[in-house]
Amino acid sequence: MAERAKKVKKSENAIQRYYRETSGELRKVSWPTWPEAKRLTGLVLLVMVVVGIFLSSMDYFAGELLGLILGI
Repeated sequence: MAERAKKVKKSENAIQRYYRETSGELRKVSWPTWPEAKRLTGLVLLVMVVVGIFLSSMDYFAGELLGLILGI
């Protein structure tokens, strides 16, 4: 029996093994509900906007400060 199991595993190629293992892992995932997904998407978008505004303002002020220092 052990020899037969080894033969089955050897005949399986890498693509088949990848598909089988990936589908097995996806069954274990705890997927969010639709309201959770919408809420988390909104949160991600909000954080992106806030970080974008923060980085833009830091860039602007750093440019202004550099301009004052260099006398441009």
